[in-house]
Amino acid sequence: MSTNKKLKIGLVGGGPGSFIGAIHLNGALMDGLFELAAGAFSSNPEKSKKRGEELRLNPSRVYSSYDEMFEKELQLPEDERIDVVVIVTPNNVHFDPTAKAIRAGFHVVLDKPLTLNYQEAKELYHIVSNSDRKFLLTHTYSGYPMIKQAKQMIEEGKLGKIHKVYVEYPQGWLYKLLEKEDNKQAEWRTDPKRNGMAGCMGDIGTHAFHLAEYVSGQKVEKICADLYIKVEGRPIDDDGVVLMRFENGASGVLMASQTDTGLENNLKIRVFGDKGGIEWQQEDNNSLIVRYPGQPAQIFRAGTGYLGSLAQENTRTPAGHPEGYVEAFANLYRNFARCIYAERNGETPKEEWKDFPGIEDGIRGMAFIEHVLKSTETEYKWTSFVVEK
Repeated sequence: MSTNKKLKIGLVGGGPGSFIGAIHLNGALMDGLFELAAGAFSSNPEKSKKRGEELRLNPSRVYSSYDEMFEKELQLPEDERIDVVVIVTPNNVHFDPTAKAIRAGFHVVLDKPLTLNYQEAKELYHIVSNSDRKFLLTHTYSGYPMIKQAKQMIEEGKLGKIHKVYVEYPQGWLYKLLEKEDNKQAEWRTDPKRNGMAGCMGDIGTHAFHLAEYVSGQKVEKICADLYIKVEGRPIDDDGVVLMRFENGASGVLMASQTDTGLENNLKIRVFGDKGGIEWQQEDNNSLIVRYPGQPAQIFRAGTGYLGSLAQENTRTPAGHPEGYVEAFANLYRNFARCIYAERNGETPKEEWKDFPGIEDGIRGMAFIEHVLKSTETEYKWTSFVVEK
């Protein structure tokens, strides 16, 4: 098998009208390292066929189910079959295709969260950990260059000992019962059977949690949570607040809402140490504000030569040319592909290439959901953050 051929993708989900499926494809295909070769785009065979036609795929590589895709792809010569399975389905269809793809010998890219519930997550953790296949969980926001700059500055001690983390993810799109208005995204994201028992906190709170640990370099040890249902008639939370205690003694506050009327997607993080602090927000994602006592605030910009190796490795354009959400996805896919290529060629990947979320991030995210739900339900709010595997 050629070690330098494009990696062939088999897509699970991403049928007609899919938001996240199109984003994944745009990110994966950006650098010419992947190509879409096959797909089981919907549980409805006609919809899967339609999406395959839209993407100009060979009809013989468009399947009615992911089971059929795995079975028939394995019958093809190794140079022709898919290499990577990308899964962009609702949360209740994460565990089964991921487990089967890994066992069949495919690498896997999975949209977060890891699974529908914590029990599935623990089982999947062992399946992935005991395999030699590579696994990417798309916590997209860790792909932004200036998030990587913040992470590296903190790793290098530029902020000193970290003592405070603020992270917030405010959205407003679920300010009313959109799930009753034939909005497919709202329907499944507010359905506990397809989304899981945590709504807003499982959907975007997990992103905020991952970003807090990723940037600060600290793991959460205890949490105190309150989840709310702001829109009457909704079965799961659409708003919440979590207090966090980190392993080094730092404290943190996490806020997530999908009912902050009029807001879009301005994920924001601030981290403070005993030497200085940083601030980043998605609506100005090419900037990182750095503050030190007695000095004017500094604005670090993407694409400049003074950034660290993590940001440099994940920047595509010169300063002043905006990069955004799709490029953040592309950074994760590119690093993932580079590690696969390095392994095939018997090479050691650069440390910067190995910087993408994996199974450890996935199970911590599911533990976060579990402990947030537990804390919300208990009168004594502080809950130890223990990750069972």
